[in-house]
Amino acid sequence: MIFFKTILTFFQDKQYRSLLLTSLIILAFGSTVYHYLEGWSWLDAVYFSIITLTTIGYGDFSPKTDGGKLFTIFYILIGIGIILSFINTVYSHYNTVKTKK
Repeated sequence: MIFFKTILTFFQDKQYRSLLLTSLIILAFGSTVYHYLEGWSWLDAVYFSIITLTTIGYGDFSPKTDGGKLFTIFYILIGIGIILSFINTVYSHYNTVKTKK
């Protein structure tokens, strides 16, 4: 129950919503580029974007075109900080709500 309460309070804060929106835009942008540049399905493109920016990197997908490889270099450099900030913020917010209980 505390998880849902944390999510609800997270969305009520304007700064958190902005960070979430920025993260979603970065993921949508990367997914769109991979969909058209690499010819992947939308699901594969979203999957690769999330796996790449969370630094998990399973290796089951990788860009084959030169354009895809160049885009991935810049996508990682720009997106990884934003995504990791989002994950850290959600975790910090969760801990704050949990300790108040």
